[in-house]
Amino acid sequence: MTATAGQIVRARRRARAAEAWRVFRADRAGLAGLVVLVVVGLLALFAPLLTDAGGLDVTRAPGRPLQAPSGEFWLGTDESGRSVLLLTWWGARVSLVVGLSAAVLSVLIGTVVGVLAAHFGGWTSRVLLRFTDFFLVLPSLVLAIALSTVLARGLWTIVLAIGVTAWPPTARMVRAQTLTIEARPYIERARALGAGHGHVIGRHVLPAVLPLVFANTTLSVASAIIAESTLSFLGLGDPSMVSWGSMLKSAMDTGAVTGGAWWYLLPPGLGIVVVVLGFTLCGRALEAVFNPRLRGRR
Repeated sequence: MTATAGQIVRARRRARAAEAWRVFRADRAGLAGLVVLVVVGLLALFAPLLTDAGGLDVTRAPGRPLQAPSGEFWLGTDESGRSVLLLTWWGARVSLVVGLSAAVLSVLIGTVVGVLAAHFGGWTSRVLLRFTDFFLVLPSLVLAIALSTVLARGLWTIVLAIGVTAWPPTARMVRAQTLTIEARPYIERARALGAGHGHVIGRHVLPAVLPLVFANTTLSVASAIIAESTLSFLGLGDPSMVSWGSMLKSAMDTGAVTGGAWWYLLPPGLGIVVVVLGFTLCGRALEAVFNPRLRGRR
């Protein structure tokens, strides 16, 4: 029986997916980062089922203030007597949600701006590039702090502040990649056959750009998590929610750092380092998957 066109396409997609997984799996650092992220993600996802959220309430704190690690509290307690292990566990949820959401927002804005600037050219490109340069000149963290100060406090304010300030590098990268793709012969043939802007962008440009965008997203998540932790540490986060950055701020404000309560400072700091390292390793491994020229250099 002759295979249909759909079956051939699906077979090719499965073959490409299998090859991509083989290349990714060959990068031990990237595989280790993926394992770390899966474990942290599952723990954050199932925190409401595996723990009691009531322990986050300062009025129901079961321990003494700044109690050292023990059999009852494996990572000690905070200034209110709450379990640092529980705070770190639930803090992962906020940090991951903000990091992923802000990274997706910034990559989405950057992709749209980069594709439109490269595809249309002319005055559209000049306006979008000047707009991008304006955001590149301004320090993104300072602009995020300004937005977080002006807007109402909340989780999505942090996401918006990070997302709308972190997109310019993605826009420049996507623009360069789009210019390379649109210079290829099959794009010229598509235009000669009457393909419009929507067809060229949707059927040819985006499928070729998205793998690079996906790899860049994993690296953007790491930067977004650091930015969220920084904003929360500066007191600009959501005061009603626990995050790793807010834990570090509380440890500093209550004198836990100078008082030798290392167990209050170390867990959220290590959480940030481990998750950022995991996303960075995965991002570098994905770069090798989508860019064969990098495979022999690592």
